[in-house]
This record gives sequence, C-alpha cells and structure tokens, in this order.
Amino acid sequence: MTFEEPAAFFTAEGDFYLPGPMTQGPWGATMGGQIVGGLLGWGIEQSGFDPDFQPARLTVDLLRPALLEPLRIETAVQREGRRIKLVDGALVQNGKTVARASALFLRRGEHPDGEVWSGSVQAPPLPSDTAGFPADMPFLIWGYGASAAGSPGIAAGEWEQSHSQKFAWTRVFRPMVYGYPLTPFTRLAFVGDVTSSLTHWGTSGLRFINADYTVTASRMPDGEYVGLAAESHYGSAGVATGSATLFDRHGPFGTSSALALGQPAGSFQPLRT
Repeated sequence: MTFEEPAAFFTAEGDFYLPGPMTQGPWGATMGGQIVGGLLGWGIEQSGFDPDFQPARLTVDLLRPALLEPLRIETAVQREGRRIKLVDGALVQNGKTVARASALFLRRGEHPDGEVWSGSVQAPPLPSDTAGFPADMPFLIWGYGASAAGSPGIAAGEWEQSHSQKFAWTRVFRPMVYGYPLTPFTRLAFVGDVTSSLTHWGTSGLRFINADYTVTASRMPDGEYVGLAAESHYGSAGVATGSATLFDRHGPFGTSSALALGQPAGSFQPLRT
C-alpha cells in the first residue's frame, strides 16, 4: 500500500466551499453526514473560540441531501454571556439550507468535589497500525464487535457478523478545508455522525439513515483517534434512536446520539478499506 499527502475535503473559493471527490457518502451522489457535520463544525470554529470556554455540545440537523456542489456557511451568535455562548451554523446550497448546527460553549472553572456515579465501559486498545493512510480513503474506521482484534472499515465483517456491543476507533487525516489544519473540535464534529451506523447496524445490515446527531464533551479529544462505544439502540415503526460513549486515548470524555429513519435493503453502500 502506498501513501501520499492527503487532499482536503473542501477548497474555499470566495464565499463558497467546493467539495472534493472524498466528500461523497454511502447513500448515493450526496455528501456523507460526517462531511456535512465536519464542515459545519469547522465553520462555527472559524467564528471565534474563547480559550476559556469548553465546546460542550454540538447538534447537527441533516435537513436535506447535500449535493456534490458548492455550499456557503452562515453562522450567528444566539447567546453570549459570562458563562455560556450559543452559536448557530447553517450550510446553504442553491438557496436552501441543507443542514444546520447548534454549538454550546461553557466557561471552564473549578471542578466540584465529590464522587458522581457513571456507568463503566472499556474501549478496545488503539489500532496498532497507525502509520500513513490510504490515498483513496476519505477517513479511517476500525470496527469491533465480532472480534476483539477489530478490522479496518465498517463493512469488514465486524458489524455485519455481530449482534454484540459494537465499538469503533476513527481517524480523520484529511483537512476539512484546504489550508486549514484539523482541530479537535472539527474531529469531534466529524465523527459524531459515525454514531448512527455504530448503533443502528443490525443483523440485516445498516437499514437506517440518520436525521441528526449530537455530541457532548467534557473536554476536547486528545490525539488523532476518537473512539465510540455503542450503548443503546431503540426502534419502533421505522424510527430509531442510538447512543454511544466517546473516547480518546486517555479514556471516556463525552457522549453521542443519533436519530434515524428506516431505509430499504441495499440502499447503503458502505465504506471499505
């Protein structure tokens, strides 16, 4: 396998962002949800971060299919106080909002004393092969479920063959926009979309497409890898909700959730390595 410098997902041209070939998702000739959320997160981050504030929650609503065409980013501060800041973002394409996001920032301070109960979940070890990246892959996922060793790619058999708890380590290695380095917040915005496939993949494959996702974080992830551990899936009449715990190399730091709608068999074309 050969490796080369990665191309960015988008290139900025004036007020527009031009999608590259790696932005196409698994549901046809449209952008993947993780690409949409990642660009929204990037745009919100460009509106200005106060280092004393923790990006504590990001919700992404996937309103319409985002075509493989130029988009604009619109951001607006909805609330800015001494301890809280709320920023909205929208992706606009051909005059229509195709996705929107809401980001909540909370001021860091002294942490209270005492012990608070939390459930216990253990992530698999980080993947051992961490060098380079395939030039033709948009990002990397190691799936776990059928085996303790895990396999690269969400369709490598780990999730297809398992009815047990599922895990994933994700590695985003491409810049979201050309000329801008990846940041922890952009990584978090990007990988939150993986929650849907992680929690809604069943014995008949992935039969749900997500309508939104939310990530919460007590701190920003450290390092190139962000992990997810599936915690729940509940579904009825074609509507499903799933939740996961988020990890980095130090341990759990937040949560994610995704709402999804049932889809016909065979409509999902999964990422493979």
